[in-house]
Amino acid sequence: MHGSALDPEGLYRRIGRLIEIAPASPQGAQLSPEFMKWLGQVTAVLKEVGDITISVEVGAAINLLHTPNRAHLFQKIMLGLYQALAIAELRAPQSAQGSFIPVGNAFDAFSAIAKIIGAAQSDVLIVDPYMDDSVLTDFAASVQESVPLRLLTDQATAKQSLTPAAVRWKAPYVTRPLQVRLAPARTLHDRAIFIDGVQAWTVTQSLKDLAKRSPAEIVRADDTAALKIAAYETIWTNATIIV
Repeated sequence: MHGSALDPEGLYRRIGRLIEIAPASPQGAQLSPEFMKWLGQVTAVLKEVGDITISVEVGAAINLLHTPNRAHLFQKIMLGLYQALAIAELRAPQSAQGSFIPVGNAFDAFSAIAKIIGAAQSDVLIVDPYMDDSVLTDFAASVQESVPLRLLTDQATAKQSLTPAAVRWKAPYVTRPLQVRLAPARTLHDRAIFIDGVQAWTVTQSLKDLAKRSPAEIVRADDTAALKIAAYETIWTNATIIV
């Protein structure tokens, strides 16, 4: 294997990012400039991984994307990226491992989110502009008892089922502190989970739809965690309390 221009952690994060921003499968033989740029980045990062088999298979798939079989070929490209991610993760420092969690179906999503919020010791803040009651029915019970759960959603896009569900939740679960707040209309754009005020995760889809129709990723934002946490704590402080 040739010498890599990226350190092991940097390579792991680069591959994870390419998976996170992966475009949809091409619908025609004409590829957009953005799609071709992404393919170029994929080719370059696979060379850094140094696995010849993955590089050859992905390269062959890329060269045939102009054919009618492009949907299957795109899946082969994505498979190669996930294989490369697994290799890079093994080489990355232990502290960086697990930063990218691909979820291919609703059960994978539930398991991944439950593991993340279940590790919290002092605080969980979930941000989702399209939040509904499923955040409580599917995930809230995974938070450890006595650890506060804070839910921040958007006044314009929050679902009507959230507030009554939160009210019903608080009555029987007195040892599970819950607060729900509404940010001003259309001020929230990201889906995020913040753990104990130090760890930040971004989620590529709304929790209510996570991996139900298409694969998603849950990404630990180590490099920007402090900035994200500070920004959303400010939004939380100024948000309207509803529960």
